[in-house]
Amino acid sequence: MTPPHQLRKGRAVPQRKALISGASIAGPALAFWLNRLGYEVTVVEKAPTLRGGGYPIDVRGTALEVVRRMGILPRLRDVNIDLRRLTFLAADGGEVASVHPHSVTGGVAGHDLEVRRGDLSDALYAATRDDVEFLFNDSIETLDEHEHGIDVTFRRGSTRTFDMVLGADGLHSHTRRLLFGPEEQFHRYLGYCFAVFTMPNTSGLSQETVMWNVPGRAAALYAVGDHDDVHAFLNFAHPQPPFDVFPDPRAQRDLMDTVFADAGWEVPGMLAAMRDAGDLFFDAVGQIRVPRWSDGRVALVGDAAWAPSFLTGQGTSLALVGAYMLAASLADREHPSGFAAYEHHTRDFVTMNQALVGKGGATLFPTTAQGLEERNTRLRGLAAIPRTEERPAHSALTLPDFMSTLGGPPASTSP
Repeated sequence: MTPPHQLRKGRAVPQRKALISGASIAGPALAFWLNRLGYEVTVVEKAPTLRGGGYPIDVRGTALEVVRRMGILPRLRDVNIDLRRLTFLAADGGEVASVHPHSVTGGVAGHDLEVRRGDLSDALYAATRDDVEFLFNDSIETLDEHEHGIDVTFRRGSTRTFDMVLGADGLHSHTRRLLFGPEEQFHRYLGYCFAVFTMPNTSGLSQETVMWNVPGRAAALYAVGDHDDVHAFLNFAHPQPPFDVFPDPRAQRDLMDTVFADAGWEVPGMLAAMRDAGDLFFDAVGQIRVPRWSDGRVALVGDAAWAPSFLTGQGTSLALVGAYMLAASLADREHPSGFAAYEHHTRDFVTMNQALVGKGGATLFPTTAQGLEERNTRLRGLAAIPRTEERPAHSALTLPDFMSTLGGPPASTSP
């Protein structure tokens, strides 16, 4: 008997081959669901291994239902970070306000998740590695679509044919560039650049974030445990993206040294630690706005299609939901109509979440003295008790249960 996950509306179908570019969040999540649909899935990743550790990320709203259906919610609950305090400091290091993090992020205490990025990546990989082919230290070089499929040439020299290619390769997606052209035409720069890295916890912080601000500049130390290293964060306003420093880590460090040269608080120590950090990540803060998410046999998902920026707190959640919705749209359709349905049912949700930038995200980093004082006044007025309701954008999409409609097993009911 044909296994249920290889049925489409009660009929057996030939196994189709899908290539996913990117093994971060959206890629493995999409691989999981396509495998459940009976696809032969390959994931190609330019890095030599999965990225471990990493800064904390949020999973909230509709995305919580995605990870529940995947059966990985209990594992993520076990590694949930319980941040207790978010403290804002003035230029001289004096305290402006200390609030519960959910009062600022709009999260729901005891419900939403905050986990290290590497913990989520590990959970997704563990859920797919036995059924999905992963090609590390490789990437897509060229795409050549034809009537019967799409020929892919890989950077390391091999050529293979797939039925479709899905780009889940992030903000600076190479797949998107092959499909639609240079990133500049789709990148909406939001006026900031940032750097993140880890450093020793010399301040004795525990399960808390401390953020120092002056107009146009911010520095934060993020302690997720009692004795672990802390995540350091530097953010600054910049009129244009500094394209010349993006490919050069030394130039990135030099720029940060210049921007924060006269900064107080713990910033001099942060700059010194940045010089030796082996995990420095530097980028512009921006969103991707693409007129359409697919063309022919190629579709985009996650940051490659719609990067909302960290200012929304929704990048990871949108990646998980988008991966689910793309698979659901392909469950009983061929790729042309499936890709169209995916965009039709998902774009409004993405647009609503991208708009969170204008509803508080950017206002955490004011660029003027007046804006900073207005922000501080709002912070002082926040209740110390976490919010108990979610912002509508986080949960504004209801997931279809496509496995049940195909005659397969229902979505996981893990608590």
